[in-house]
Amino acid sequence: MSGLGFRAMAFMFEVRDFFRPRKDIVGEVGLREGFHVLDYGCGPGGYVKPLAELVGESGRIYALDVNPFAIKMVQRIAAKNHLDNVEMILSDWDTGLPDNIVDAVLLYDVFHDLTDHNSVLEELHRVLKPNGVLSFSDHHLKEEEIMSRVTNKRLYALEKKGKRTYSFVKT
Repeated sequence: MSGLGFRAMAFMFEVRDFFRPRKDIVGEVGLREGFHVLDYGCGPGGYVKPLAELVGESGRIYALDVNPFAIKMVQRIAAKNHLDNVEMILSDWDTGLPDNIVDAVLLYDVFHDLTDHNSVLEELHRVLKPNGVLSFSDHHLKEEEIMSRVTNKRLYALEKKGKRTYSFVKT
Protein backbone atom coordinates (compact mmCIF):
# COMPACT_ATOMS: atom_id res chain seq x y z
CA MET A 1 0.00 0.00 0.00
CA SER A 2 1.33 3.45 -0.89
CA GLY A 3 1.96 6.12 1.70
CA LEU A 4 -1.02 8.12 0.47
CA GLY A 5 -3.28 5.07 0.55
CA PHE A 6 -2.10 4.23 4.04
CA ARG A 7 -2.73 7.77 5.27
CA ALA A 8 -6.27 7.64 3.82
CA MET A 9 -6.90 4.34 5.60
CA ALA A 10 -5.48 5.77 8.85
CA PHE A 11 -7.84 8.75 8.58
CA MET A 12 -10.83 6.42 8.12
CA PHE A 13 -9.70 4.51 11.22
CA GLU A 14 -9.51 7.76 13.22
CA VAL A 15 -13.12 8.50 12.29
CA ARG A 16 -14.10 4.92 13.22
CA ASP A 17 -12.25 5.21 16.53
CA PHE A 18 -14.13 8.39 17.39
CA PHE A 19 -17.44 6.51 17.22
CA ARG A 20 -16.13 3.19 18.55
CA PRO A 21 -13.21 3.89 20.91
CA ARG A 22 -10.51 1.23 20.87
CA LYS A 23 -10.41 1.29 24.68
CA ASP A 24 -13.89 -0.26 24.74
CA ILE A 25 -12.65 -3.13 22.59
CA VAL A 26 -9.42 -3.88 24.45
CA GLY A 27 -11.38 -3.66 27.69
CA GLU A 28 -12.84 -7.06 26.81
CA VAL A 29 -9.41 -8.70 26.91
CA GLY A 30 -8.90 -8.37 30.67
CA LEU A 31 -5.51 -6.67 30.47
CA ARG A 32 -3.85 -5.60 33.69
CA GLU A 33 -0.94 -3.48 34.83
CA GLY A 34 2.35 -5.10 33.87
CA PHE A 35 0.98 -7.22 31.01
CA HIS A 36 2.99 -7.68 27.83
CA VAL A 37 0.78 -7.40 24.73
CA LEU A 38 1.43 -8.04 21.06
CA ASP A 39 -0.72 -6.01 18.64
CA TYR A 40 -0.33 -8.22 15.57
CA GLY A 41 -1.14 -6.21 12.45
CA CYS A 42 -1.15 -2.95 14.38
CA GLY A 43 -1.90 -0.78 11.35
CA PRO A 44 -1.77 2.94 12.15
CA GLY A 45 -1.60 2.29 15.89
CA GLY A 46 -5.15 2.90 17.06
CA TYR A 47 -4.72 0.51 19.96
CA VAL A 48 -1.34 1.77 21.21
CA LYS A 49 -2.57 4.51 23.58
CA PRO A 50 -5.43 2.47 25.08
CA LEU A 51 -3.06 -0.46 25.58
CA ALA A 52 -0.48 1.77 27.23
CA GLU A 53 -3.10 3.04 29.67
CA LEU A 54 -4.14 -0.50 30.59
CA VAL A 55 -0.70 -2.11 30.98
CA GLY A 56 0.96 0.94 32.53
CA GLU A 57 4.65 1.75 32.58
CA SER A 58 5.54 -1.70 33.87
CA GLY A 59 3.83 -3.36 30.90
CA ARG A 60 5.12 -3.73 27.36
CA ILE A 61 3.47 -3.31 23.97
CA TYR A 62 4.83 -4.94 20.83
CA ALA A 63 3.31 -3.41 17.68
CA LEU A 64 3.86 -5.59 14.61
CA ASP A 65 2.97 -4.76 11.03
CA VAL A 66 4.19 -5.61 7.54
CA ASN A 67 3.79 -2.02 6.35
CA PRO A 68 6.65 0.41 7.10
CA PHE A 69 4.14 3.31 7.11
CA ALA A 70 2.29 1.63 9.98
CA ILE A 71 5.49 1.28 11.98
CA LYS A 72 6.33 4.97 11.40
CA MET A 73 2.86 6.01 12.60
CA VAL A 74 3.20 3.91 15.75
CA GLN A 75 6.65 5.43 16.36
CA ARG A 76 5.09 8.90 16.13
CA ILE A 77 2.29 7.97 18.53
CA ALA A 78 4.76 6.51 21.02
CA ALA A 79 7.07 9.54 20.80
CA LYS A 80 4.25 12.10 21.01
CA ASN A 81 2.77 10.40 24.08
CA HIS A 82 6.11 9.54 25.73
CA LEU A 83 5.38 5.81 25.62
CA ASP A 84 8.73 4.21 26.32
CA ASN A 85 7.23 0.74 26.64
CA VAL A 86 6.26 0.38 22.96
CA GLU A 87 8.43 -1.69 20.63
CA MET A 88 7.78 -1.73 16.90
CA ILE A 89 8.32 -4.87 14.80
CA LEU A 90 8.38 -4.69 11.01
CA SER A 91 7.55 -8.21 9.81
CA ASP A 92 5.13 -10.20 7.71
CA TRP A 93 4.54 -12.91 10.32
CA ASP A 94 7.64 -13.74 12.40
CA THR A 95 7.58 -11.75 15.62
CA GLY A 96 11.22 -12.34 16.52
CA LEU A 97 10.12 -12.48 20.16
CA PRO A 98 11.24 -15.10 22.66
CA ASP A 99 8.95 -17.99 23.64
CA ASN A 100 6.25 -17.37 26.26
CA ILE A 101 6.77 -13.62 26.55
CA VAL A 102 3.32 -12.07 26.00
CA ASP A 103 0.21 -12.28 28.12
CA ALA A 104 -2.12 -11.36 25.28
CA VAL A 105 -2.16 -11.02 21.51
CA LEU A 106 -4.55 -8.75 19.65
CA LEU A 107 -5.40 -10.17 16.24
CA TYR A 108 -7.91 -7.65 14.95
CA ASP A 109 -9.17 -7.33 11.36
CA VAL A 110 -6.07 -8.84 9.79
CA PHE A 111 -6.67 -12.59 9.78
CA HIS A 112 -8.65 -12.55 6.52
CA ASP A 113 -5.62 -11.00 4.74
CA LEU A 114 -3.09 -13.57 5.94
CA THR A 115 -1.79 -16.05 3.39
CA ASP A 116 -0.65 -18.67 5.90
CA HIS A 117 -3.09 -18.68 8.83
CA ASN A 118 -1.60 -21.72 10.52
CA SER A 119 1.97 -20.38 10.57
CA VAL A 120 0.77 -17.14 12.13
CA LEU A 121 -1.33 -18.96 14.74
CA GLU A 122 1.64 -21.22 15.57
CA GLU A 123 3.92 -18.18 15.97
CA LEU A 124 1.40 -16.46 18.23
CA HIS A 125 1.03 -19.66 20.25
CA ARG A 126 4.81 -19.81 20.68
CA VAL A 127 5.10 -16.25 22.05
CA LEU A 128 2.04 -16.47 24.31
CA LYS A 129 2.61 -17.38 27.93
CA PRO A 130 0.82 -20.46 29.29
CA ASN A 131 -2.85 -19.50 29.63
CA GLY A 132 -2.18 -16.45 27.46
CA VAL A 133 -5.10 -14.94 25.58
CA LEU A 134 -5.52 -14.53 21.84
CA SER A 135 -8.07 -11.74 21.43
CA PHE A 136 -9.59 -12.08 17.97
CA SER A 137 -11.87 -9.97 15.85
CA ASP A 138 -12.33 -9.93 12.09
CA HIS A 139 -15.51 -8.47 10.66
CA HIS A 140 -14.72 -10.08 7.29
CA LEU A 141 -15.31 -13.58 8.71
CA LYS A 142 -18.39 -15.33 10.02
CA GLU A 143 -18.37 -16.89 13.48
CA GLU A 144 -18.15 -20.43 12.07
CA GLU A 145 -15.06 -19.48 10.03
CA ILE A 146 -13.41 -17.86 13.03
CA MET A 147 -14.02 -20.85 15.26
CA SER A 148 -12.87 -23.45 12.75
CA ARG A 149 -9.75 -21.57 11.62
CA VAL A 150 -8.53 -20.61 15.09
CA THR A 151 -9.26 -23.91 16.83
CA ASN A 152 -8.58 -26.43 14.04
CA LYS A 153 -4.99 -27.22 15.17
CA ARG A 154 -6.06 -27.36 18.82
CA LEU A 155 -3.61 -24.63 19.78
CA TYR A 156 -6.41 -22.49 21.19
CA ALA A 157 -9.75 -23.00 22.88
CA LEU A 158 -12.55 -20.46 23.08
CA GLU A 159 -12.61 -18.94 26.54
CA LYS A 160 -15.36 -16.38 25.99
CA LYS A 161 -17.18 -14.44 23.35
CA GLY A 162 -17.38 -10.75 24.10
CA LYS A 163 -19.47 -8.05 22.53
CA ARG A 164 -16.79 -7.28 19.91
CA THR A 165 -14.09 -9.93 20.35
CA TYR A 166 -13.47 -13.62 20.87
CA SER A 167 -11.01 -14.60 23.59
CA PHE A 168 -9.13 -17.81 22.94
CA VAL A 169 -6.85 -19.29 25.57
CA LYS A 170 -3.59 -20.99 24.67
CA THR A 171 -3.88 -24.75 25.18
